Amino acid sequence: MKRFLSALCALLALVCAATGARAQQPPVPPLIRIVVPFAPGASTDVIARLIANQLGPRLGTNVIVENRAGGSGMIGSLAVVKGPKDGSMLLFTSVSMLSTAATTRNVPFDVTRDLVPIAVPGTGPLVIAVSSKTDIHTPADLVAAARARPGQLTHGTGGVGTIAHLAAELLNDAANIQLTHVPYKGAAPAVADTAGGTIDMMLAAKTTFAAQVTAGRMRLVAVTSEQPSPAFPGLPTMASVAPGYAVELWTALFAPAGTPPALVQRLNREVNEIAHSREMVELMQSDGATPLNVTPDEAAQRVRDAYATWKRLAAAKNIVLE
Repeated sequence: MKRFLSALCALLALVCAATGARAQQPPVPPLIRIVVPFAPGASTDVIARLIANQLGPRLGTNVIVENRAGGSGMIGSLAVVKGPKDGSMLLFTSVSMLSTAATTRNVPFDVTRDLVPIAVPGTGPLVIAVSSKTDIHTPADLVAAARARPGQLTHGTGGVGTIAHLAAELLNDAANIQLTHVPYKGAAPAVADTAGGTIDMMLAAKTTFAAQVTAGRMRLVAVTSEQPSPAFPGLPTMASVAPGYAVELWTALFAPAGTPPALVQRLNREVNEIAHSREMVELMQSDGATPLNVTPDEAAQRVRDAYATWKRLAAAKNIVLE
Protein backbone atom coordinates (compact mmCIF):
# COMPACT_ATOMS: atom_id res chain seq x y z
CA MET A 1 0.00 0.00 0.00
CA LYS A 2 2.84 2.38 0.84
CA ARG A 3 4.44 1.72 -2.55
CA PHE A 4 1.10 2.30 -4.25
CA LEU A 5 0.54 5.60 -2.43
CA SER A 6 4.10 6.74 -3.22
CA ALA A 7 3.61 5.95 -6.90
CA LEU A 8 0.23 7.71 -6.91
CA CYS A 9 1.74 10.83 -5.31
CA ALA A 10 4.55 10.85 -7.83
CA LEU A 11 2.06 10.57 -10.68
CA LEU A 12 -0.06 13.38 -9.30
CA ALA A 13 3.05 15.53 -8.93
CA LEU A 14 3.93 14.96 -12.57
CA VAL A 15 0.40 15.81 -13.67
CA CYS A 16 0.43 19.00 -11.62
CA ALA A 17 3.84 19.98 -12.97
CA ALA A 18 2.71 19.45 -16.55
CA THR A 19 -0.48 21.39 -15.93
CA GLY A 20 1.52 24.21 -14.36
CA ALA A 21 3.94 24.30 -17.30
CA ARG A 22 1.03 24.54 -19.72
CA ALA A 23 -0.51 27.28 -17.62
CA GLN A 24 2.74 29.24 -17.78
CA GLN A 25 2.82 29.11 -21.57
CA PRO A 26 1.66 32.50 -22.91
CA PRO A 27 -1.54 32.38 -24.97
CA VAL A 28 -0.87 32.74 -28.70
CA PRO A 29 -3.40 34.86 -30.64
CA PRO A 30 -5.37 33.00 -33.35
CA LEU A 31 -4.09 35.56 -35.88
CA ILE A 32 -0.87 37.59 -35.78
CA ARG A 33 -0.44 40.52 -38.14
CA ILE A 34 3.13 41.65 -38.77
CA VAL A 35 2.97 45.25 -39.95
CA VAL A 36 5.71 46.34 -42.37
CA PRO A 37 5.69 50.15 -42.65
CA PHE A 38 7.01 50.09 -46.21
CA ALA A 39 5.71 49.12 -49.63
CA PRO A 40 5.63 45.45 -50.72
CA GLY A 41 8.84 44.19 -52.30
CA ALA A 42 11.31 46.13 -50.14
CA SER A 43 13.99 44.03 -48.45
CA THR A 44 12.32 44.52 -45.05
CA ASP A 45 9.06 43.24 -46.50
CA VAL A 46 10.73 40.17 -48.03
CA ILE A 47 12.38 39.24 -44.71
CA ALA A 48 9.12 39.76 -42.81
CA ARG A 49 7.26 37.41 -45.13
CA LEU A 50 9.85 34.68 -44.71
CA ILE A 51 9.59 35.04 -40.93
CA ALA A 52 5.78 34.95 -41.11
CA ASN A 53 5.83 31.77 -43.22
CA GLN A 54 7.90 29.95 -40.63
CA LEU A 55 6.52 31.54 -37.48
CA GLY A 56 2.91 30.47 -38.07
CA PRO A 57 3.56 26.71 -38.01
CA ARG A 58 5.92 27.07 -35.05
CA LEU A 59 3.25 28.82 -32.98
CA GLY A 60 0.33 26.82 -34.33
CA THR A 61 -1.43 29.97 -35.50
CA ASN A 62 -1.91 32.16 -38.56
CA VAL A 63 0.68 34.86 -39.25
CA ILE A 64 0.24 37.38 -42.06
CA VAL A 65 2.17 40.43 -43.25
CA GLU A 66 0.35 43.72 -43.66
CA ASN A 67 1.99 46.65 -45.48
CA ARG A 68 1.19 50.12 -44.15
CA ALA A 69 3.54 52.44 -46.00
CA GLY A 70 3.78 56.20 -45.60
CA GLY A 71 5.26 58.87 -43.40
CA SER A 72 8.78 57.44 -43.77
CA GLY A 73 7.60 54.36 -41.89
CA MET A 74 5.88 56.27 -39.09
CA ILE A 75 2.28 55.47 -40.14
CA GLY A 76 2.65 51.71 -39.82
CA SER A 77 4.75 52.02 -36.68
CA LEU A 78 2.15 54.22 -34.96
CA ALA A 79 -0.59 51.74 -35.84
CA VAL A 80 1.26 49.05 -33.89
CA VAL A 81 1.95 51.38 -30.96
CA LYS A 82 -1.79 52.03 -30.71
CA GLY A 83 -2.73 48.42 -31.45
CA PRO A 84 -3.71 45.56 -29.13
CA LYS A 85 -1.18 44.47 -26.50
CA ASP A 86 -1.81 40.73 -26.83
CA GLY A 87 0.75 39.89 -29.54
CA SER A 88 -1.80 39.95 -32.35
CA MET A 89 -0.18 43.00 -33.98
CA LEU A 90 3.59 43.30 -34.35
CA LEU A 91 5.94 45.60 -36.22
CA PHE A 92 8.80 44.54 -38.46
CA THR A 93 11.00 47.41 -39.48
CA SER A 94 14.62 48.48 -39.82
CA VAL A 95 17.07 50.77 -38.05
CA SER A 96 15.81 53.48 -40.41
CA MET A 97 12.87 53.94 -38.00
CA LEU A 98 15.35 55.31 -35.48
CA SER A 99 17.07 57.69 -37.89
CA THR A 100 13.66 58.97 -39.00
CA ALA A 101 12.51 59.44 -35.40
CA ALA A 102 15.76 61.21 -34.51
CA THR A 103 15.33 63.76 -37.30
CA THR A 104 11.55 64.32 -37.21
CA ARG A 105 10.23 67.29 -35.23
CA ASN A 106 7.07 65.80 -33.77
CA VAL A 107 7.25 62.01 -33.60
CA PRO A 108 3.84 60.72 -32.44
CA PHE A 109 5.36 58.10 -30.13
CA ASP A 110 8.53 57.30 -28.18
CA VAL A 111 10.57 54.70 -30.06
CA THR A 112 12.39 53.58 -26.90
CA ARG A 113 9.36 53.27 -24.62
CA ASP A 114 6.23 52.65 -26.69
CA LEU A 115 7.65 49.66 -28.56
CA VAL A 116 9.23 46.52 -27.10
CA PRO A 117 12.01 44.99 -29.22
CA ILE A 118 11.45 41.24 -29.60
CA ALA A 119 14.35 40.16 -31.80
CA VAL A 120 16.97 41.43 -34.24
CA PRO A 121 17.22 38.63 -36.82
CA GLY A 122 20.09 40.06 -38.85
CA THR A 123 22.60 42.83 -39.35
CA GLY A 124 25.04 43.97 -42.00
CA PRO A 125 27.09 46.98 -43.05
CA LEU A 126 26.33 49.75 -45.44
CA VAL A 127 28.65 49.69 -48.42
CA ILE A 128 30.42 52.75 -49.80
CA ALA A 129 30.52 52.84 -53.59
CA VAL A 130 31.92 55.52 -55.87
CA SER A 131 31.47 56.41 -59.50
CA SER A 132 33.98 54.53 -61.63
CA LYS A 133 34.83 57.93 -63.12
CA THR A 134 36.58 58.91 -59.87
CA ASP A 135 40.15 57.98 -58.90
CA ILE A 136 38.96 56.65 -55.54
CA HIS A 137 39.76 52.97 -54.96
CA THR A 138 40.40 52.68 -51.21
CA PRO A 139 39.23 54.26 -47.95
CA ALA A 140 42.49 56.22 -47.84
CA ASP A 141 41.83 57.53 -51.35
CA LEU A 142 38.37 58.68 -50.28
CA VAL A 143 39.65 60.57 -47.24
CA ALA A 144 42.51 62.11 -49.23
CA ALA A 145 40.16 63.28 -51.99
CA ALA A 146 37.73 64.77 -49.47
CA ARG A 147 40.50 66.63 -47.66
CA ALA A 148 42.02 67.90 -50.91
CA ARG A 149 38.65 69.31 -52.00
CA PRO A 150 36.71 70.21 -48.83
CA GLY A 151 32.97 70.21 -49.45
CA GLN A 152 33.32 69.27 -53.12
CA LEU A 153 33.06 65.49 -52.84
CA THR A 154 29.34 64.66 -53.08
CA HIS A 155 27.28 61.74 -51.84
CA GLY A 156 23.69 60.94 -52.76
CA THR A 157 20.92 59.45 -50.63
CA GLY A 158 17.22 58.72 -50.78
CA GLY A 159 16.49 61.81 -48.69
CA VAL A 160 17.21 63.89 -45.61
CA GLY A 161 17.29 61.93 -42.36
CA THR A 162 17.86 58.55 -43.97
CA ILE A 163 20.31 56.16 -42.39
CA ALA A 164 22.69 56.77 -45.31
CA HIS A 165 22.56 60.52 -44.74
CA LEU A 166 23.35 60.20 -41.04
CA ALA A 167 26.03 57.58 -41.69
CA ALA A 168 27.83 60.01 -44.00
CA GLU A 169 27.59 62.80 -41.43
CA LEU A 170 29.05 60.48 -38.83
CA LEU A 171 31.88 59.71 -41.26
CA ASN A 172 32.51 63.42 -41.70
CA ASP A 173 33.14 63.70 -37.97
CA ALA A 174 35.13 60.47 -37.62
CA ALA A 175 37.45 61.18 -40.56
CA ASN A 176 37.55 64.98 -40.21
CA ILE A 177 36.27 65.50 -43.75
CA GLN A 178 33.32 67.28 -45.33
CA LEU A 179 31.26 65.29 -47.81
CA THR A 180 28.38 67.28 -49.32
CA HIS A 181 24.95 65.69 -49.12
CA VAL A 182 22.77 65.56 -52.24
CA PRO A 183 19.30 64.29 -51.24
CA TYR A 184 17.04 62.64 -53.82
CA LYS A 185 13.45 61.45 -53.74
CA GLY A 186 14.46 57.83 -53.44
CA ALA A 187 17.66 55.86 -53.87
CA ALA A 188 17.20 54.96 -57.55
CA PRO A 189 17.91 58.44 -59.00
CA ALA A 190 20.90 58.78 -56.67
CA VAL A 191 22.30 55.52 -58.02
CA ALA A 192 21.78 56.69 -61.59
CA ASP A 193 23.60 59.97 -60.96
CA THR A 194 26.47 58.23 -59.16
CA ALA A 195 26.87 55.75 -62.00
CA GLY A 196 26.83 58.62 -64.48
CA GLY A 197 29.39 60.64 -62.55
CA THR A 198 27.06 63.53 -61.65
CA ILE A 199 27.79 62.85 -57.98
CA ASP A 200 30.77 61.04 -56.54
CA MET A 201 29.58 58.37 -54.14
CA MET A 202 26.85 56.66 -52.11
CA LEU A 203 26.46 54.76 -48.86
CA ALA A 204 23.76 52.11 -49.14
CA ALA A 205 22.89 48.44 -48.81
CA LYS A 206 24.64 46.16 -51.28
CA THR A 207 21.60 45.47 -53.43
CA THR A 208 20.92 49.18 -53.95
CA PHE A 209 23.66 49.54 -56.56
CA ALA A 210 24.67 45.92 -57.24
CA ALA A 211 23.67 46.13 -60.91
CA GLN A 212 25.77 49.25 -61.49
CA VAL A 213 28.78 47.64 -59.80
CA THR A 214 28.41 44.56 -61.98
CA ALA A 215 28.18 46.76 -65.05
CA GLY A 216 31.40 48.53 -64.04
CA ARG A 217 29.85 51.97 -63.63
CA MET A 218 30.33 51.99 -59.85
CA ARG A 219 33.11 50.64 -57.64
CA LEU A 220 32.95 49.29 -54.07
CA VAL A 221 35.39 51.02 -51.74
CA ALA A 222 34.61 50.05 -48.14
CA VAL A 223 32.13 48.70 -45.63
CA THR A 224 30.86 50.75 -42.70
CA SER A 225 31.11 47.99 -40.08
CA GLU A 226 33.84 48.30 -37.48
CA GLN A 227 35.28 44.91 -38.46
CA PRO A 228 35.65 43.44 -41.98
CA SER A 229 32.43 41.79 -43.15
CA PRO A 230 32.43 38.11 -44.16
CA ALA A 231 29.85 39.06 -46.78
CA PHE A 232 32.43 41.26 -48.55
CA PRO A 233 35.74 39.38 -48.59
CA GLY A 234 38.70 41.67 -49.12
CA LEU A 235 36.69 44.89 -48.84
CA PRO A 236 38.27 47.12 -46.16
CA THR A 237 36.45 49.06 -43.47
CA MET A 238 36.21 52.84 -43.30
CA ALA A 239 37.29 52.39 -39.68
CA SER A 240 40.74 51.50 -41.03
CA VAL A 241 41.24 55.21 -41.75
CA ALA A 242 38.58 56.64 -39.42
CA PRO A 243 39.03 54.78 -36.10
CA GLY A 244 35.83 54.17 -34.20
CA TYR A 245 33.57 54.68 -37.20
CA ALA A 246 30.85 52.02 -37.40
CA VAL A 247 27.34 51.94 -38.86
CA GLU A 248 25.27 48.83 -39.46
CA LEU A 249 21.90 48.12 -40.97
CA TRP A 250 19.60 45.80 -39.08
CA THR A 251 15.99 44.76 -38.94
CA ALA A 252 13.91 44.08 -35.85
CA LEU A 253 10.57 42.72 -34.71
CA PHE A 254 8.69 44.86 -32.17
CA ALA A 255 5.56 44.55 -30.07
CA PRO A 256 3.63 47.42 -28.49
CA ALA A 257 4.59 48.20 -24.90
CA GLY A 258 2.38 46.22 -22.56
CA THR A 259 2.62 42.93 -24.46
CA PRO A 260 3.02 40.03 -21.97
CA PRO A 261 6.76 39.43 -21.33
CA ALA A 262 6.32 35.66 -21.56
CA LEU A 263 4.96 36.01 -25.09
CA VAL A 264 7.83 38.34 -26.03
CA GLN A 265 10.29 35.70 -24.81
CA ARG A 266 8.50 32.96 -26.77
CA LEU A 267 8.55 35.04 -29.97
CA ASN A 268 12.21 35.87 -29.38
CA ARG A 269 13.16 32.18 -29.24
CA GLU A 270 11.21 31.35 -32.38
CA VAL A 271 12.51 34.29 -34.44
CA ASN A 272 16.10 33.63 -33.38
CA GLU A 273 15.79 30.06 -34.66
CA ILE A 274 14.18 31.24 -37.89
CA ALA A 275 17.03 33.73 -38.40
CA HIS A 276 19.47 30.82 -38.59
CA SER A 277 17.37 28.74 -40.98
CA ARG A 278 18.86 27.96 -44.38
CA GLU A 279 16.27 30.10 -46.19
CA MET A 280 16.89 33.14 -44.00
CA VAL A 281 20.67 32.85 -44.11
CA GLU A 282 20.60 32.72 -47.91
CA LEU A 283 18.27 35.73 -48.08
CA MET A 284 20.44 37.78 -45.75
CA GLN A 285 23.62 36.87 -47.61
CA SER A 286 22.17 38.33 -50.79
CA ASP A 287 22.19 41.74 -49.09
CA GLY A 288 25.43 41.33 -47.17
CA ALA A 289 23.82 40.57 -43.81
CA THR A 290 24.37 37.84 -41.24
CA PRO A 291 21.95 36.35 -38.67
CA LEU A 292 21.95 37.40 -35.02
CA ASN A 293 20.81 35.73 -31.82
CA VAL A 294 20.02 38.37 -29.20
CA THR A 295 17.68 38.52 -26.22
CA PRO A 296 14.89 41.09 -25.94
CA ASP A 297 17.02 43.03 -23.43
CA GLU A 298 19.98 43.04 -25.82
CA ALA A 299 17.70 44.14 -28.66
CA ALA A 300 16.35 46.97 -26.50
CA GLN A 301 19.89 48.13 -25.70
CA ARG A 302 20.73 48.13 -29.41
CA VAL A 303 17.68 50.32 -30.09
CA ARG A 304 18.53 52.76 -27.30
CA ASP A 305 22.16 53.08 -28.36
CA ALA A 306 21.37 53.66 -32.04
CA TYR A 307 18.63 56.17 -31.29
CA ALA A 308 20.86 58.12 -28.92
CA THR A 309 23.63 58.27 -31.55
CA TRP A 310 21.34 59.55 -34.30
CA LYS A 311 19.56 61.97 -31.96
CA ARG A 312 22.85 63.56 -30.88
CA LEU A 313 24.08 63.78 -34.46
CA ALA A 314 20.84 65.28 -35.77
CA ALA A 315 20.89 67.92 -33.05
CA ALA A 316 24.56 68.76 -33.64
CA LYS A 317 24.12 69.04 -37.42
CA ASN A 318 20.64 70.58 -37.29
CA ILE A 319 19.22 67.81 -39.49
CA VAL A 320 15.43 68.05 -39.51
CA LEU A 321 13.00 66.01 -41.56
CA GLU A 322 9.97 68.23 -42.11
